[in-house]
Amino acid sequence: MNNPNVKELFASKTLPLPDGYSHALCATIAGFTYDMLPAPVLHNVKALILDTLGVIGGAAHAPGIPELNTRLSKWEKTGSATGLVGKRKYSPPTAAMANGAAAHALDFDDQHDPARVHTSAVVLPTLLATAEELAANGKPVSGKDFMLAYAIGAELHARFGLACYNSLGKGWHPTMVFGTVSAGVAAAKMMGLDAQGIAHALGMSFHQASGSAQSMRDGAISKRLGPGFASRNAVTGAFLAADGLSSTRATLEGNAGLFALYERDEVKPELLTDSLGTHWRVAEYSFKPYPCCRCNHTPIGIGIEMHQKGIKTADVAAIEVGMGNVNWLTVGAPYDPARNDIVHAQFNTSYSFARALTDGKVDLHSYRRPAITDEKIAALTAVTKVVDDPAINPTAIEPARVKLTLKNGNVVELKRETIKGSPQDPMNDAEMRGKVRGCLEFGLNATAADVDRLADAVAMLERSADAGKALLDAFPNQK
Repeated sequence: MNNPNVKELFASKTLPLPDGYSHALCATIAGFTYDMLPAPVLHNVKALILDTLGVIGGAAHAPGIPELNTRLSKWEKTGSATGLVGKRKYSPPTAAMANGAAAHALDFDDQHDPARVHTSAVVLPTLLATAEELAANGKPVSGKDFMLAYAIGAELHARFGLACYNSLGKGWHPTMVFGTVSAGVAAAKMMGLDAQGIAHALGMSFHQASGSAQSMRDGAISKRLGPGFASRNAVTGAFLAADGLSSTRATLEGNAGLFALYERDEVKPELLTDSLGTHWRVAEYSFKPYPCCRCNHTPIGIGIEMHQKGIKTADVAAIEVGMGNVNWLTVGAPYDPARNDIVHAQFNTSYSFARALTDGKVDLHSYRRPAITDEKIAALTAVTKVVDDPAINPTAIEPARVKLTLKNGNVVELKRETIKGSPQDPMNDAEMRGKVRGCLEFGLNATAADVDRLADAVAMLERSADAGKALLDAFPNQK
């Protein structure tokens, strides 16, 4: 670490944190190099990039994305960066917003489960737009520098989510709040800013950070726009810092800083800074097997298992799903098919479990019209109750239990502590490639050759002299 006081500053486990804490964090990041990245981190960075590009392509026709691009295209006709859906040219902040919204629109994007953050929907659009702008000004970003910045953004995002352990429970959308500052720092690092410049980027990003969880609780389209807003603000903050504009000094530790203002000083700061640069959280990210809120995934897995055991929906009299408090707040509301709302279905356990139990699978077609108003599914959701289970850790995302009462009086119960797609129960290579292929076919009518070309570009990214161009050229055109 470059700053001799860093160890002392990072040793503090209580709030308020000492003055200089934010600068010490940025000085540490300024000293990171590509050679510090272990092989598992590099592997996961590539997996995160490919997964996210697939999900962006899959969202080409997702509600809200065509409308967003139409609006943005009316305001901007050209620019140095690219909105991947339709290959539209925009300014870098606008391209980041378009790509960030698309990356989150299917609710199929990666997540660090314990931290409850969707990282790549913010980090990839931020870095891609930044790289395109730099290349347009004669400073292309190498694949190694792109991957280093990506690892930094993902690492900080996870660590902020872990340190601020109940941000979602407070009503924030941690993907947005922590994504803005993490991606802003990552972009500043990729731009080659020194510790002071990165600190200003952190402050500029924090000054714009926002994101309420109400959109997800209400099942509103605005929820999927959140990472786009965060990416836009991260790009803006990093470039303003590069232009020499100053920002907050005590961004994290100040009495109106992130920890006090957003988190009410309910923070475990050691989870942000302990072993930073030596123990990497990037390898802990999960990949989603189902295109809906991650809080639904354990109940979905149980529903698929029950289907495979031969349980027929016609035999079910009542369903009770138990989950922790934060999950329950997020996806536990009764399902209302009359809303005919895709986001409502994505953020509803009753619907998602009913689909899994009925079909034995949940995929992109499960969250489309008219599937979300299927009368058989609606009838099953009507006898489903989702409860806040006091026996489950209120902030834990993984655990869930399901109790089926059958019409013959028998009771079937299953409980699971792990969640599919996590490091504890990972998707295999075939499942990962199948997901990317399915998304690109679903949204862009991409061919197998298109998918292979994109996968090859990501696999060889560290060899690229211009990472932004390599990824953009390999991304399939909309057919």
